[in-house]
Amino acid sequence: MDVSAYIASGILELYVAGILSEKENREVDRLARKYPDILSEIKAIERVMLRMTKAASLEMPQIDWANITTVENDTLTFQPDRTSGKTPWINYLGWAAALLFAVGLLWVYVENNRLQSEVQLTNQQKETLEEQILQARATLHNTTTIFEELRAQSVITVVLNGQTAAPETFAKAYWNPTTQSVYIDALGLPDPPPGFTYQVWSLQLDPLTPTSIGLLEDFSSNENRLFQLPNPNPSEGFGITLEPEGGSDSPTSEQLYTLGTVGS
Repeated sequence: MDVSAYIASGILELYVAGILSEKENREVDRLARKYPDILSEIKAIERVMLRMTKAASLEMPQIDWANITTVENDTLTFQPDRTSGKTPWINYLGWAAALLFAVGLLWVYVENNRLQSEVQLTNQQKETLEEQILQARATLHNTTTIFEELRAQSVITVVLNGQTAAPETFAKAYWNPTTQSVYIDALGLPDPPPGFTYQVWSLQLDPLTPTSIGLLEDFSSNENRLFQLPNPNPSEGFGITLEPEGGSDSPTSEQLYTLGTVGS
């Protein structure tokens, strides 16, 4: 149960004011016994209501118990206060008015809490929307930057075809020797199994010399399957192998997924 949300709902204020139904009162009692925070909040609301009641009744006339006498038949009779010209029932009326005033203040207190919660929620929604807009702008900027880099005249596109380990796979490498970077489009690769990762190799063909240029990290969380890696090597081809997490010093030939050469 979300105790904070329950307290913020305003039901405890209504409970103290005596507005809830019998069933609702029993539910509040049950939760107050189970959750100390709810019981503490109820006591705090009761203290607030008591202070409001006292504040509202400071100017109310008090009952003069000296004017109450007992007659012979053991019934009570009230003697009017001759000095003030007021009868004691006015005192009761004052206390009733004070109580009603306190309940009214309590309602204002509940409404104020509710409005503050709504304002806070609106502000949170606004902040979330602003964050989403900023993220969307950043994504658009990054996407635009990537397209500009891929469309540069110096970019060399290398098609990486599936190999014996995974003939159905495919990928592309967009290599820019000028910026010494390469984008790997790995959309044709499946998610690596647990404990494994894809490693990209820059190849020189004669003799065959593979050089690791990095891992395709966080593969599953990258929806676009587009990865940028540094490549300062004079590459003649690229290959992608499946390696244990952390990568390997040399490619595992049995786990060569895709391979392609420049100009092919």
